[in-house]
Amino acid sequence: MFVISTFETSTGLPELVGFVFIFFLGAMIGSFLNVVIHRVPARESIVFPSSACPKCKSRIKFFDNLPILSWLILGGKCRACKSLISPRYPAVELLTALLFILVFWKIEFNAFLPVALIFVSCVIALVFIDAEEMILPNKITYPLFLFALIVRLISPIFFGVSLFADLYIFPLNNLADYPLWLVSIAGGVLGAAVGGGSLWLVGQIWERLRGIEAMGLGDVKMMFGVGALLGWRLALFSIFLGALTGAIAGIFVIARQKEKDFQTQMPFGVFLGIGSIIALLFGEEIIKWYFKVFF
Repeated sequence: MFVISTFETSTGLPELVGFVFIFFLGAMIGSFLNVVIHRVPARESIVFPSSACPKCKSRIKFFDNLPILSWLILGGKCRACKSLISPRYPAVELLTALLFILVFWKIEFNAFLPVALIFVSCVIALVFIDAEEMILPNKITYPLFLFALIVRLISPIFFGVSLFADLYIFPLNNLADYPLWLVSIAGGVLGAAVGGGSLWLVGQIWERLRGIEAMGLGDVKMMFGVGALLGWRLALFSIFLGALTGAIAGIFVIARQKEKDFQTQMPFGVFLGIGSIIALLFGEEIIKWYFKVFF
């Protein structure tokens, strides 16, 4: 991906300042993602009303809504009714902050950084919603797909170069005579078709062979967005990692069952999300290493 500048070169500030800022930004975004994770599956507004205790409905004061810290200070309990607050809340905030640091470290301070942070935020929300509710809401998957196509369109126009490596590999490298923005959009459409389409095809084949639904359309829609942003190679890589980590998790789940149930449902979106973030950060390097070693 195209790197415009580093943090120190652009701001004149030590890189440590960037890491500290990005950590606190991630924690605040994580706090907002907790609202999304709780309210979107319930079809509630993520804006109004303000945050409240799920048990006693008391409004949460601003000083009790500090990411990570408030949960620790309150001992994981509501100030008003003393009911337990799920550790998921600080976990999401800390995870988001740490992933933001990882993205900042890997991608650096460049034009793709805000895109990557938004992508990671969407994936975190989808992962936790799928883990808790076994759904991947359209209110997140559709905007993710639209966001990917918009970025694909405007990045060549504003920067004159592509932020995406897939434009320089087959088959898009054969479109050098066309405008860069058009090739970029084509890459997004191809990535969506490969990412979402391959999952849909596998699901259809499995259902016809076994008579059992293999996956929901939410997984397919999620991979439309992932593929549109990351391109066809990283979309396939995300699916491979998702299937691998999902299979490993499934083995552990079945092994712990007293009565083995090989039809146990797993939230596949969780593993697709893990694969997507790994693909975003390290996918190109892993693919290049693989072809260098084995081909």
